[in-house]
Amino acid sequence: MSDLERVLRSTRVITPEGTRPASVAVAAGKIVDVLPHDAEAPPGVPVEDFGDDALLPGLVDTHVHVNDPGRSEWEGFWTATRAAAAGGITTLVDMPLNSLPPTTTTAHLQVKRETAAPKAHIDVGFWGGALPDNVHELRPLHDAGVHGFKCFLSPSGVDEFPQLDQRQLRRSLTEIAGFGGLLIVHAEDPHQLAGAPQRGGERYADFLASRPRDAENTAIRTLIELARELDARVHVLHLSSSDALPLIAEAKRAGVRVTVESCPHFLTLTAEEVPDGATEFKCCPPIREAANQDALWQGLADGTIDCVVSDHSPSTADLKTGDFATAWGGISSLQLGLPAIWTEARGRGHTLDDVVRWMSTAPAAIAGLADKGAIEAGKDADFAVLAPERSFTVDPARLQHRNPITAYAGKTLHGVVTSTWLRGRRVLGDDGFTEPSGRLLRAH
Repeated sequence: MSDLERVLRSTRVITPEGTRPASVAVAAGKIVDVLPHDAEAPPGVPVEDFGDDALLPGLVDTHVHVNDPGRSEWEGFWTATRAAAAGGITTLVDMPLNSLPPTTTTAHLQVKRETAAPKAHIDVGFWGGALPDNVHELRPLHDAGVHGFKCFLSPSGVDEFPQLDQRQLRRSLTEIAGFGGLLIVHAEDPHQLAGAPQRGGERYADFLASRPRDAENTAIRTLIELARELDARVHVLHLSSSDALPLIAEAKRAGVRVTVESCPHFLTLTAEEVPDGATEFKCCPPIREAANQDALWQGLADGTIDCVVSDHSPSTADLKTGDFATAWGGISSLQLGLPAIWTEARGRGHTLDDVVRWMSTAPAAIAGLADKGAIEAGKDADFAVLAPERSFTVDPARLQHRNPITAYAGKTLHGVVTSTWLRGRRVLGDDGFTEPSGRLLRAH
């Protein structure tokens, strides 16, 4: 233990075995041991004692649209990674679209990496994209270290990232299964969407009717059947329809290799509370009714839903028009996911152990981040320190996101992140942010 760099101590350390008083020993950026709370540190080794504040493994957010380069006025790696650190996130995985160029070739991936490298306050990985015409790029991207491949089954909202039809989906998934990769899917069926009533305007009820649950259910059914046939790994992005839960649960019982995420906005916001014209609440698929939300929480509790990630998809204010049909669809929540989920979870009888499983351990496992997601020996020394009982009111002007637009404005949330640590070093604390020290991650 003579090479220890520091010890982090709390009466509430969230470990895989449960919450307990402990001292966490750190050396060379790794956790080397989890010791009893009163264990003495060697002479000269600094001890950070957080008292009763909870010590969590750093959160892992595998669904973030950084939009850099090309649309960096929407966000950017500097602001996104600061917002993430402020929310207790120590690793994010960047989505392949909304940047220009999209991450759909190895050359584009290199552009993305060069853009991110000097700006990353936390660790950053990258998803690749599966497009109708880039099947030949999938294995090279895999070999270059992307964590998997995203596709859309309905229009993505940006012309440079077209959706896959059924034939193209089969072709891409066959290729990805051949090298053991992961396909992550925006699952809304285009035919169901086309058949839904499409009325523009400021009424949220009209927008909700334009993105029916059946669009998700149908697309998820199709994806599960193809994954079953090809023995492929698939991941359902941002589940909002609770009607799909029985189908997913049955597929899991049958051994289909499917995982599922949902998002804080589906688990904490409801259609009933969205004011007409308030397009900061617009996302696709949409925020649904309170009864649907209750069923999603049950899906989390029983393991049908594996994890909770942000789907942080920001834009400039001018794109959030008052018309739900034309406004940009996306919720800015990178900094607020942990307190939003904790606020709702504690009211439903869940613990911080549950929140850590949903927001750190499970997303790390799905993305293949073996060094992340738990406070145990051998893992990266990434931590979030949370004051669970403290509350705050969301002020958009105090957020680190580039554009201060959020559906959580004015909400009172429980859980204040007091510091964030990356590989044993504080990246955010009372004195603000340190200089960027995040690493660019490669899968495999």
